[in-house]
Amino acid sequence: MVRVYLLPFLPMECLDYLHRSESQACVYLYSPTKISPMANEAHPCPCDIGHRLEYGGMGREVQVEHIKAYLTKCPVDTGKAVIVIQDIFGWQLPNTRYMADMIAGNGYTTIVPDFFVGQEPWDPSWDRSTFSEWLKTKDARKIDREVDAVLKYLKQQCHTRKVGVVGFCWGGVAVHHIMMKYPEVRAGVSVYGIVKDSEDVHSLKNPTLFIFAENDAVIPLEQVSLLTQKLKDHCKVEYQIKTFSGQTHGFVHRKREDCSPEDKPYIDEARRNLLEWLNKYV
Repeated sequence: MVRVYLLPFLPMECLDYLHRSESQACVYLYSPTKISPMANEAHPCPCDIGHRLEYGGMGREVQVEHIKAYLTKCPVDTGKAVIVIQDIFGWQLPNTRYMADMIAGNGYTTIVPDFFVGQEPWDPSWDRSTFSEWLKTKDARKIDREVDAVLKYLKQQCHTRKVGVVGFCWGGVAVHHIMMKYPEVRAGVSVYGIVKDSEDVHSLKNPTLFIFAENDAVIPLEQVSLLTQKLKDHCKVEYQIKTFSGQTHGFVHRKREDCSPEDKPYIDEARRNLLEWLNKYV
């Protein structure tokens, strides 16, 4: 049985981690208190939907070979870690660090590496017409050097024995790539990330959860249907695809916590599904 608790944000020194046994798991979700809208909302690129959290974080920044990363240690050493992969707004986005800390509070060391390797993330105030050219320099499937460095760091510096991966938007595409190439990564959660220009989207090595939004301007439902059919026909491991009714791109990690009563249950459910998937397979 998995018990899920929705708690207000607590600093690290106030966080009590309840030991998880095989028969019972305790899942914690945190609610930050301050949220500000993303810039340039009048004319955003599709990925701009959402709000930037004002959140300081419970972890610290570390150097992992040639890249920087945000690391949060689990209050209790479980030997488990989760790599959390950024969206287009980069590894320093408070929303992504908030999600990493939420996962860390549930029994994992989490790390948010700079997969842009020092290059500037997308800025919502920039001219949208330049987005496509900017994105060409950020291939989410050319990250093997960084993944190798992070896996080595987790094993040697954090004594990690089991690893999972979670990614949002651009990071969701990266998760899909990792789950098709790295059998040592036991579970993946790809949140609104889809590989559009590849025939091979089904060769997953380990269980993968895909989370999508019904009203996503970035990922039409036709692309989700195509992925669903290819996985059904060819995938040999556990997978799940969930599309959340009425939601938009960014709803899991960038939507306001004080959103409409109709939206909040979907946000809570998606975050709970993410944690339960990690608990089951990592």
